[in-house]
Amino acid sequence: MRRLFLWLNFVLASLIVVLVFLQTYLITAYIAGAGEDALDAHGFVGFAIIHAAELFVFLTAFGAWPRAWKWISFTFFLFALGTVQIFLVPVDERTNGWLHGLHGLLALFVALTAAVIAHRGMRDLGLRRASRGGGPEDAASTQPLP
Repeated sequence: MRRLFLWLNFVLASLIVVLVFLQTYLITAYIAGAGEDALDAHGFVGFAIIHAAELFVFLTAFGAWPRAWKWISFTFFLFALGTVQIFLVPVDERTNGWLHGLHGLLALFVALTAAVIAHRGMRDLGLRRASRGGGPEDAASTQPLP
């Protein structure tokens, strides 16, 4: 059962990373003149998909890493960071642009945090390729010749 939760957590965290890049494209398209549809898509992807995925990353962490409270707390940090980021969306033109500029900056931290969680899931699932060399048997071959 733990493996199922690890997979769910890994897929959701990876999805967040990919979708943050999609959001960057959508908001850039809006700024470049693509119209309100791009802004609407940006808002939908961010709130309905990414923020929901952040919540599910946190919830699946309980099954993926039982009683690993430090790691479960880190997944909660992702959800909390995403929530703060949503509250930094400017409501209208009269709001403080400097403060609301943090919305975009925090997106980078959301992507980075999700990538760390996905990497941990990938490692725990055994999805990383074996490294070439570097083991104790290869240590002699890396020593300088006399």
